[in-house]
Amino acid sequence: MENDLNLSHHISKRFNEELEEVRNQVLKMGGVVEQQVREGLKSLLDADQGLAQRVVDTDIEVNTLEVEIDENCTKILARRQPAASDLRLMISIIKTITDLERIGDEAAKLGKNALKLHDDGKIARQFIELRHLGEHVSATLNKALTAYARLDVNEALEIIQNDRFIDEEFDNISRLLITKMMEDPREIKSALRISWCARALERIGDHTKNICEYIVYLVKGKDVRHTSIEEIKQTITE
Repeated sequence: MENDLNLSHHISKRFNEELEEVRNQVLKMGGVVEQQVREGLKSLLDADQGLAQRVVDTDIEVNTLEVEIDENCTKILARRQPAASDLRLMISIIKTITDLERIGDEAAKLGKNALKLHDDGKIARQFIELRHLGEHVSATLNKALTAYARLDVNEALEIIQNDRFIDEEFDNISRLLITKMMEDPREIKSALRISWCARALERIGDHTKNICEYIVYLVKGKDVRHTSIEEIKQTITE
């Protein structure tokens, strides 16, 4: 699928530099969030209190990056009054950092629940399904950020299409936890915490899918939100 976007076509060299700088900031924020998700999952499965606290504290850095990027986009919009693909870039960046910030929030929930499970004397590693879901979500986020860096529409479409597998894994975990709580009411408290972690991972998957939809919008100029994968493919080839 051909890449329709050109980010270095301006007469003003400084404008090109401004666009590249803000895009690099997004990739930096993405890297911080990706590490936060990985460490949040690890702290949960390994009952690592120190790592869990670091994941929670990282949320401040993520929030700061969102504000800084937002401010830089506002300045570019005011000074340059971009149009066409440049305007799409600004819009997609503003939307992307919102989803990255929300991914950071969900990762912080993993850290907070890891701390609470540790205090309760429980360890999440026994839930092997949670590990599978977490690793799947983490790998998907990595692919999405790589697709964003490369403006790879094909990879973005594949991630959008495969989002249903994350939903299916979450549903499976939910059913297992419900069964566990029914069999042993003493496990309700810890099972609920694991359920909240699974929900956080599922939401990270949703936000990752959103980022991929912004890639399609940025490169192809088509808004494909709330659209089936079949309709998306048809839309961008018209």
